[in-house]
Amino acid sequence: MTSRSTSALRKPAAQRKAAAKNSTLKNSTAKNLMAKNSTAKKSAAKTRNGNKPGRLPEWNLADLYSGIDALEVTRDLERMDADCVAFETDYRGKLAEKAAEQGGGAWLAEAVRRFEAIDDLAGRLGSYAGLVHAGDSVDPAISKFYGDVSERLTNASVHLLFFGLELNRIDDAVIERALQTPELAHYRPWIEDLRKEKPYQLEDRVEQLFHEKSQSGYAAWNRLFDQTISGLRFKVAAKELAIEPTLNLLQDRDGAKRKAAGQALAKTFKANERTFALITNTLAKDKEISDRWRGFQDVADSRHLNNRVEREVVDALVSSVRAAYPRLSHRYYQLKAGWFNKKKLAHWDRNAPLPFAATGSIAWPEAKNMVLTAYRGFSPEMARIAERFFTDRWIDAPVRPGKAPGAFSHPTTPSAHPYVLMNYQGKPRDVMTLAHELGHGVHQVLAARNGPLMAPTPLTLAETASVFGEMLTFKRLLAETRSAKQRQALLAGKVEDMINTVVRQIAFYTFERAVHTERKNGELTAERLGELWLSVQGESLGPAIDIRPGYENFWMYIPHFIHSPFYVYAYAFGDCLVNSLYAVYENAAEGFAERYLAMLAAGGTKHYSELLRPFGLDARDPTFWDRGLSVIAGMIDELEEMD
Repeated sequence: MTSRSTSALRKPAAQRKAAAKNSTLKNSTAKNLMAKNSTAKKSAAKTRNGNKPGRLPEWNLADLYSGIDALEVTRDLERMDADCVAFETDYRGKLAEKAAEQGGGAWLAEAVRRFEAIDDLAGRLGSYAGLVHAGDSVDPAISKFYGDVSERLTNASVHLLFFGLELNRIDDAVIERALQTPELAHYRPWIEDLRKEKPYQLEDRVEQLFHEKSQSGYAAWNRLFDQTISGLRFKVAAKELAIEPTLNLLQDRDGAKRKAAGQALAKTFKANERTFALITNTLAKDKEISDRWRGFQDVADSRHLNNRVEREVVDALVSSVRAAYPRLSHRYYQLKAGWFNKKKLAHWDRNAPLPFAATGSIAWPEAKNMVLTAYRGFSPEMARIAERFFTDRWIDAPVRPGKAPGAFSHPTTPSAHPYVLMNYQGKPRDVMTLAHELGHGVHQVLAARNGPLMAPTPLTLAETASVFGEMLTFKRLLAETRSAKQRQALLAGKVEDMINTVVRQIAFYTFERAVHTERKNGELTAERLGELWLSVQGESLGPAIDIRPGYENFWMYIPHFIHSPFYVYAYAFGDCLVNSLYAVYENAAEGFAERYLAMLAAGGTKHYSELLRPFGLDARDPTFWDRGLSVIAGMIDELEEMD
């Protein structure tokens, strides 16, 4: 993620927050996540009874720009160049002196306002390029546009690098005196966050070198990953499929199709293992160089700083989840194997639909109604915001060749609005994905009022709204289901999602830690990466999952590892947090929804501990994570009683 201290510009490179919460790569939102265009073919989802296909919505990116050749794009890129040069001319080398003078606070406030306006314009340009590219990453013209805009933004932002560095060199007493000025006090949360990065800043010319070389360094490797993964084809029966429909077959009711998809994935991954091993090794080394120069002690410390979360809090989360593997995933998969009359499930059957689950696809209008009804039952305001994503064409739902896999909600910039990308195929999990991404979208709309510098939320809290949206939808569906078997299927589906969100993500985090730690001593072969992968997967999935040959290369398709190292623990953080938060909601008197929306509206203006205080929650409490995990364990208890 672009550091707040080194650039205000939103690059259209690399912040893919793909989630891999399950085998369908459930993506979500990140501060600088990129999305896609609306020029591809229309798609369809069959209705539940298999009648006429329903057309799925595609987003309207004209709210940003009318097209990649639009004159407004050229105009704004030129304006960006000019504004960045003018900003450097007016402020470079003057901050410390001016801040100490009479009226220094007002002078600094004007500088920050100009910086923020540039950030907003960059956010519009970078978001558009990234969204277009997410819609079709294999179109040569779009790829060139994406690369060109990325390069222009990087070049322009070189003129802004000095700003965060000089702000952090201002004496503490001077900056505190300046912050007494009301105009500058508005930006206190941003300035205080910026100053947390002060110990890891480098000399200006080194920062500039790191910044400029990012385009030929990690950003280029990120782009190579995107284009490579989108271009892969997997032979299933007589068809050549892209990765998203192939992964989707792992949730097909037909066991033969699941097996064929699992084997096709393994075969294509094996044929491309050297490319993905090279990308992984190069990016791990790039991060190691950056961390070493900046003075980060642990491989994940830069992520913790970016998330504004303490290392010991994350360590406690990881320890609690790993200790709970036997009573969560091991126990659940043993139950699931029994439902299939087997002692063990092959790895490609891990997310198989339950034998007693309802059949048929869920039409898009039905999915929309499910989510909005659940949201409305909690808060009419929340539903009103979510409905705009449908009415104003802020969602791109069809599966298309070249489209980014998974799903995400990208905030773009406060002067515009978020966009949601998903690959809707009518599965129950797709409905939960819609609920998840709209949770992000509502959060982003509410936080936008804080402006470009303070709207972004640390990843640990960014997942709260999305997981809470899923929980609202699940609870609504559960309450409306009368069939005992369908209640069991719903409950089991929720447990699977929570295991994918908590257990699987902590296993991913453990894998990443092993890779980055070992990379310090030299390159890892694809075989070694596979060994590390199998080790963490075996530990987390347990004895009821039979890991067959070929699974050793399934680390290759997880975009988090490439775009946002160590991002994945944010999912577990968010899920456990929401479990505790929802318990407060169920026992709360009037006013919970208002407090909840106020928490979302705070964006990045408050530390997570301050935001949780009105709900009586403290993530630094050693027992906090165990309480959240106990919710999952309790659901498994209930499933065992139903058996």
